[in-house]
Amino acid sequence: MWSSLSSLSDALARLDTIQIMMAMLGVSAVLVTAAEGVLIARRRGAGAYDWRAFWTTVRINGWRVVVEAIPMGAVLGAALPFGAWMYAHRLWTVPMDTAWGWVAMFFTTEFFYYWLHRAGHRIRWYWASHQVHHSGNEYNLAAAFRQSITGKVSGGFVFFAPQCLLGFSPDAVLMSYGLNLVYQFWIHTDLVPKLGWMEGVFNTPSAHRVHHAANVEYLDCNYGGTIMLFDRLFGTYVEEKDGVPIRYGLVKPQRSYTALRICLAEWAAMARDALKARRPAHLLGYLFGPPGWAPDGRGLTTDDLRTRMKALTGEAAGVPPEWMLDGREAPTEVSRGSPLPVQ
Repeated sequence: MWSSLSSLSDALARLDTIQIMMAMLGVSAVLVTAAEGVLIARRRGAGAYDWRAFWTTVRINGWRVVVEAIPMGAVLGAALPFGAWMYAHRLWTVPMDTAWGWVAMFFTTEFFYYWLHRAGHRIRWYWASHQVHHSGNEYNLAAAFRQSITGKVSGGFVFFAPQCLLGFSPDAVLMSYGLNLVYQFWIHTDLVPKLGWMEGVFNTPSAHRVHHAANVEYLDCNYGGTIMLFDRLFGTYVEEKDGVPIRYGLVKPQRSYTALRICLAEWAAMARDALKARRPAHLLGYLFGPPGWAPDGRGLTTDDLRTRMKALTGEAAGVPPEWMLDGREAPTEVSRGSPLPVQ
């Protein structure tokens, strides 16, 4: 018992260390992101960069600092470091003083990150947190550190805890995950074009632009952190198409500049849906089904949107019009196969 408590205490101390490291990186990211904003404004005009959105992202991270300071035990469903418990019951030990140990760590981190990220888009409970990252309507470095304040509640850490069971120490797992996120900072930009042979191998700005697109042909793809290996293996890799305009942000755009409203918007929507559930299956669907799920089959899931866009334009592509997202009937002048403007 005492050894388990000691392991838990050590895990909490390690978590504090990684949070301090991420805070320092966050300050650096703010400075670099501001420099990018100045560059974009000079190249494309003063109105080309949304500084209000930039400062909203800064405020979101201010709230993150507050929430992360809450003791782990005080947060329901917190990402308890039970990885420490799993490591104590590990199947074997991976030596981290060897090259093959770090290679194995890289690929297992990427594997578990892929499934964490995929769950963040395909399971509403996780999407409620992850949607914050996609809430910006521009694609720039600010999007990289627009992150959820409710990660502890959703419990995303459970996706990495199995690494500890496989013999990787919690220290190594935290470090590897942190490095994975650091890599992803630079790919949040539309200033970098396609990178030739790197496309389809590494997670590049082009591959991640696709991931942040609201175009229905680009939804739910390119989940990898640093490489596209598992996207290719599991059929979720999509290449950016030349000449296809991308509209960034959520499918139904987030117009608010209020940090807390952005962070809690999907949680509030999920709670409203849960309260109107009439049977357990509906409640589970609202909580753990794909975002946009509805019990009558007339929701706004990715599959629903593609089906509706194909019926409307003849192709499962493009940006859904506002009337479709609002659940309204199509205007009388809209007919099947008619072209829709990019919004």
